[in-house]
Amino acid sequence: MVEVTHYTYRVSWSPEDQEFVGTCVEFPSLSWLAASQDDAFHGIERVVEGVVADLSESGEEIPKPLAERQYSGRFNVRIPPDTHRRLVTEAAEQGVSLNRFVSDRLASCV
Repeated sequence: MVEVTHYTYRVSWSPEDQEFVGTCVEFPSLSWLAASQDDAFHGIERVVEGVVADLSESGEEIPKPLAERQYSGRFNVRIPPDTHRRLVTEAAEQGVSLNRFVSDRLASCV
């Protein structure tokens, strides 16, 4: 059984609802509204727990928490040729590979 505390939860303010909304990245269709951040967090956690139990009982696939997935460190991105050229030029000017240049840029954004 999947440990529901390992999922990726977020709590944010909903201006439309004038309440906090709890969400779970692995279950994007689920949410929980509450007056406090703690209640929104615990509410969405209980909802996910119920959904995971239902999925398990019916033999359906249960999403693996993002934190427990394996990542290769590779992904492909399609960009316009002129952007590719500018990135290669800037990387060369800095004396680093295109991969290192783009990796550093991405890391500074997250």
